[in-house]
Amino acid sequence: MIYIGCAGWSLGREHWPAFPVEGTHLHRYAALFNSVEINSSFYRPHRHQTYERWADSVPDGFRFSVKVPKHISHELRLAGSETALDEFLEQCSSLGDRLGCLLVQLPPSMAFDEAIAEAFFSALRERFAGAVVLEPRQASWADAEPLLIRYQIAQAAVDPSRISCDPSPSGWRGVQYWRLHGSPRIYHSAYDLPYLQQLAQALQTASAEGAATWCIFDNTASGAAIGNALTLAQELNQYATVTPSKPSP
Repeated sequence: MIYIGCAGWSLGREHWPAFPVEGTHLHRYAALFNSVEINSSFYRPHRHQTYERWADSVPDGFRFSVKVPKHISHELRLAGSETALDEFLEQCSSLGDRLGCLLVQLPPSMAFDEAIAEAFFSALRERFAGAVVLEPRQASWADAEPLLIRYQIAQAAVDPSRISCDPSPSGWRGVQYWRLHGSPRIYHSAYDLPYLQQLAQALQTASAEGAATWCIFDNTASGAAIGNALTLAQELNQYATVTPSKPSP
């Protein structure tokens, strides 16, 4: 499965003609996309009823990526976060089987400390067996790959690139996750068609390797994300129709 979506389900008026007329923004969004990234959980907790309502608003195959609260990643800086993890996981567990993965984004000032990282990953894995994606923003995390593989933690590919390991997914390869913020103007710029066509091939390759494959557009500030996601979905459909299937062994 290849999951394509945006950071949030807000639909700019210019994109309304592509979506159903009736329903909430999430209902309408989920008619064309199969995933979304919840970033609001980074800033504030959500009630069980909120997560349940979101889960009930989407089709069976739809999946949510939920961003881990900044209290865990930025304030506690992963250390001693067991209680906060319990609270967060209890909340988002109300998504049920629509919970696709957790996203842990780290502050740029946070260098890799193996002892802290391993204690956090161990605590997280004691509580959550699903997909986890890490987005570090400090170059020293290039040394973390063996630890990520051990705990089955994927590392996101990120654009614009800020550290050496940003251009391609790394860490555990069972999940491959792209987070695209817009380039050259972060959060605003749209990606052009050649970039999206190349991206479609990379996603197809990852999926063919057996990875749960995600691509989330976070260039939402000027509404470019929805258009890019729609174009990518179309390119993937076209690519699937022209790529010959492998012969059976």
